[in-house]
Amino acid sequence: MTTLKMIRPKVIPGFDVLKWKQEIQTEIYEETKDMTTAELIEYFRKGSEDFREEQRLRQAERERSASVL
Repeated sequence: MTTLKMIRPKVIPGFDVLKWKQEIQTEIYEETKDMTTAELIEYFRKGSEDFREEQRLRQAERERSASVL
C-alpha cells in the first residue's frame, strides 16, 4: 500500500487568494458579458490554447536548464 504525503502549498504573506479569485472572475465577466455562445467558446478555446503554449515554453526552459547542469 502506498502512502501519499500531503504537500503544503507555499504561504505568501499578504496574498489574499479569495480576493485574487474574485478579481479574476470579475475581469472574465466584464470581458465576456456581451458575448454570444460561439464567442464564449472561442474565448475559452483561445485561453486554453495560450495556457498550453505557455506550459510548453516553461517545460522547454526547464529542460534547457536541466541540461546545463
